[in-house]
Amino acid sequence: MRIAFCLYDGMTALDFVGAYDAITRLERMDLSPLEWDVCAPTASVTGTQLTLEVDRVEPDLGEYDLVFLPGGYATRELRRDEEFLEWIRTAAGCEYLTSVCTGSLLLGGAGLLEGKRATTHPGEFETLAEYATVVEQRVVQDGNVITGGGVAASVDLGLYIVEELTDRETRETVAAQMDYPYGEAVFER
Repeated sequence: MRIAFCLYDGMTALDFVGAYDAITRLERMDLSPLEWDVCAPTASVTGTQLTLEVDRVEPDLGEYDLVFLPGGYATRELRRDEEFLEWIRTAAGCEYLTSVCTGSLLLGGAGLLEGKRATTHPGEFETLAEYATVVEQRVVQDGNVITGGGVAASVDLGLYIVEELTDRETRETVAAQMDYPYGEAVFER
């Protein structure tokens, strides 16, 4: 499984870090083989008071099995930035398209949520409705699209993806190692 964590200036750091931490534990805990790159339009990005260097600048996202987009205030403008959206559209054929918080607005802006159910930060349900059927749930899966709600839902989304890629027992193992006490009641398949 190859994953592209797609970042941009103005992202919310926890949106990225919560899912990244849970998902990459599959490899770090020797539970399942996994490769990933942190990707962005530039060599480094600055989120909420956090600057990160990236592994790859604007790769063809079709090279990956799973693409992840965090949210952040910058999504309000990026969802209309044709150059950025062209890059995101290269993920159209990926096995999984995932996002947390307002990252779903980027999937929507790129035309990747047509006919899908999805979620986002509760403050942006109305905006998401321009692109998808809104479901008020922390994690929603509709086919190959998996979206998470507001910021802290990033951990829920990450664990959901862990189970999707492996099984329930592995998700529970990762959650226990993270000392994460919440179960699957927050998920909607």
